[in-house]
Amino acid sequence: MAKKKTPKTNAARILDRLGISYELLTYPVDESDLSAVHVAEATGIPLERIYKTLVVRGDRTGVFMAVIPGAGELDLKAAAAVSGNKRAEMVHLNEVFDLTGYVRGGCSPLGAKKRYPVYCDESILRQDRICVSAGRRGEQLALVPHDLVRAADATTARLIR
Repeated sequence: MAKKKTPKTNAARILDRLGISYELLTYPVDESDLSAVHVAEATGIPLERIYKTLVVRGDRTGVFMAVIPGAGELDLKAAAAVSGNKRAEMVHLNEVFDLTGYVRGGCSPLGAKKRYPVYCDESILRQDRICVSAGRRGEQLALVPHDLVRAADATTARLIR
């Protein structure tokens, strides 16, 4: 019996359309632990190469995405400043799916329902390859950081404490 092939995510299709090389990594999902630490352990990728995507709302510009190291903590003041806001706050988890089409643990900086501004922590540029969610729990995209920045039309800046 042939194994059913899972369709590509929007994020993977965007990379394909742009001709950007990536590797799709799959791992078993643990609903009780959706952390970057779990992703690193499950994939064997060092934690410093796993990046998480957070959905943030600025008081002036509205919703944007912040891509930060998996073990990092978002500095909301820095995120507000780089995005042209006075203040920024995390979007409540109840809103994330309606805004992006993604669920917690599967939020990608690419292919959301609406194209939001993306800001990547500058540490991303010190890595040879990084992993971000492919847009579905249990799937990561491994790619060159500059390619992610280009695909997401992202701005890089210091975003973590």
